[in-house]
Amino acid sequence: QVQLVESGGGLVQAGGSLRLSCAVSGRTSSRYVMGWFRQAPGKEREFVAHITWSGSSTYYADSGKGRFTISRDTAKNTVYLQMNSLKPDDTAVYYCAAKSYGSETYDYWGQGTQVTVSS
Repeated sequence: QVQLVESGGGLVQAGGSLRLSCAVSGRTSSRYVMGWFRQAPGKEREFVAHITWSGSSTYYADSGKGRFTISRDTAKNTVYLQMNSLKPDDTAVYYCAAKSYGSETYDYWGQGTQVTVSS
């Protein structure tokens, strides 16, 4: 079992920045992939970015390329999502998730953290 707890959300003006954190506990493994997703009101949940626990590989959705950076600190068992140049369209609940490397689905999810970007 893996437990995920997000933090760092809040209200920010357009153009501002936020750093989300995801504290990971339980059975962590170098063969996990850690992802960030988001869900805006009335919309489906969408992928934002992922990183392998080893840190060797990252991948971003087009919506965040050039603005978002995913990273992890294995010593702190924490995954981060640095978000810069935020836009009102980035307003959503952001979720951290984990899956085994090679799996198609994410098996573990956090409770989410609200990000609101005002215009």
